[in-house]
Amino acid sequence: MGALVAPLVVVAVVAALLASPLRRHLDAPAFDFASAVLAPKPAGDVVIVAIDEPSFAEIGRQWPWPRSLHAELVRALRAAGARLIALDMVFAEPSTPDADAALAAALGPDVLLAADETVIETPQADQRIRVEPLPELLATGAKSGIVSVALDADGVLRRAPASGRSFAAEAASTPGPPPGALIRFRGGPRAYRTVSYYQALKPADFLPPDVFKGKTVFVGLSLQTAASATVSQADAFATPFTATTGRLTSGVEAQATVFDALRSGDLARPAPALVELAMLVFAAAAGAGLSRGRVSWKVVAASVGLALAFVGASLLALEVADVWLTPVPAALALLAVVGVGAALDYARERRARREIEKAFGQYLAPEVVERLARDPSALRLGGERRTLTILFADVRGFTTLAERMKDDPERLTSLVNRLLGPLSEAVLAERGTIDKYIGDCVMAFWNAPLDAPDHAGRAVAAGLRMLRAVDRLNDELSAEAGGENALKLAIGVGINTGDCVVGNLGSEKRFDYTAVGDAVNLASRLESASRFYGVPMLIGEATARALPGPVVELDRIAVKGKADGVAVFTVLDADGPAPRQDFLDAYRAGEWDAAEAALDRLRAGEPRLSAYADRMAERVRRFRGTPPSPDWRGVHTALDK
Repeated sequence: MGALVAPLVVVAVVAALLASPLRRHLDAPAFDFASAVLAPKPAGDVVIVAIDEPSFAEIGRQWPWPRSLHAELVRALRAAGARLIALDMVFAEPSTPDADAALAAALGPDVLLAADETVIETPQADQRIRVEPLPELLATGAKSGIVSVALDADGVLRRAPASGRSFAAEAASTPGPPPGALIRFRGGPRAYRTVSYYQALKPADFLPPDVFKGKTVFVGLSLQTAASATVSQADAFATPFTATTGRLTSGVEAQATVFDALRSGDLARPAPALVELAMLVFAAAAGAGLSRGRVSWKVVAASVGLALAFVGASLLALEVADVWLTPVPAALALLAVVGVGAALDYARERRARREIEKAFGQYLAPEVVERLARDPSALRLGGERRTLTILFADVRGFTTLAERMKDDPERLTSLVNRLLGPLSEAVLAERGTIDKYIGDCVMAFWNAPLDAPDHAGRAVAAGLRMLRAVDRLNDELSAEAGGENALKLAIGVGINTGDCVVGNLGSEKRFDYTAVGDAVNLASRLESASRFYGVPMLIGEATARALPGPVVELDRIAVKGKADGVAVFTVLDADGPAPRQDFLDAYRAGEWDAAEAALDRLRAGEPRLSAYADRMAERVRRFRGTPPSPDWRGVHTALDK
């Protein structure tokens, strides 16, 4: 239902817009563009005799010229073979008797004179005042036609006069065009062949032969010195070409253009309203279909392409059928629907980003949160196989601590939070992902969901940060307790590297981004085993191999549930080489005296491994009393998890 609302609203808004006066501001520029692109060729049998600047210079008279001069022009054009002479001049008032008589004598059925019509609008009614040529001029058989034109609200001449008595319709001897018919201009000013008035008076002296033979000749003002669109001029109009040429077209050339279009039948008829509405609805439906999913750049490109297709369809209808099917409503509806879809998509994405940032900001590194916010689809249920480095950190002796503080649960909670905070910060500082908190335990991993080529090193660096953070917290607790009976916290860290399945695991209704697999289990057991070896951090063999710095191998163990032994290592939080570890060679060879001597050297050289040396010395003493089996290879079986 929601997907239908936007298209329906857009259709209603655009339809209302088309029915309002605002339509012309959208439609007119589109028609002007189409007119310029698909301008028909001007007819070759139309010639314009321009009353222009050269003619004023040659004739040497002020306007208006004597009508006897116009009579001379008519006779010259008739003698040159003109088919019809259309004088775009209104001779409504008498001049001199001789001049009027001379013009009347020159006129005939092959001459068309201009009439004028003025409409005075009043609240009661529209009053039409028509001005015809002098009766004696029409008595010779000459016809008259109304030269008045109606401009659009923006002052541009686009529509043909609807009257059947228009100047152009009388010249073409055709009925008037249908109401609202649009003029298909043939070009900018002087698109038709144009000669100066003074040349037409003596065509044999100035013009090639047969210039007027069989032609329709329009005579009228066509001044070029004031033809700029920014300069007002009588009998000159802005046309669809004015936007590109910056010039006005003379009234006589506009009359010739309408005559040409009427005769050839290529005046543009506006498309029926139902056709426009159907195109509008189709465009809105297409926009809804395109924006049904995520509005990507491909959707935008497709929308622009479809909008251009509407423009192409409009141009085709104009060229082939002389029908003006404006592409503006359809393109506007299409882009509006897609725009609304994009806005809703953006709003949904912003909301999803906020939800993701809120849900995961405390558990994932900022880079990971940013990636998930950019691509929420990554949160779909499912996983992938990746090589991860997994870290477990657990509070040592938490059960004893909880028992000690059982009467003060608020303080216990505060203490756990004070500890888990720095541990979490250590993970995020090394761009890791906090998988979960299991009571007092933190599980984290690296190399998912973002690639981290140095994931093993980052995990170990995070473990060392944790150990330093615990030391700082212990100092704070000691200062708070005044040094007496202060709590002393300790953690164990287990780190392992291996293949896991990582992703959103769970049910469709509830799932977590987590990792599972043997490598995860081993990391957990290494954390537990670190307690036995007396070191705060125990790492697996794959992790140790990936580290650039020195590590200390401690033993080879078979953890519970595993038959094969794995080497385990520790990392000392200090620069310099790792202590020389020659104990394991003697130990695995069953050379107990050499092994004990090596442990003594280890205690003296690296006090931080003293607890480890004590535990291994106890194992050596036990093997002295009860030697291992002959096939023993130095693998210790860990009994606990």
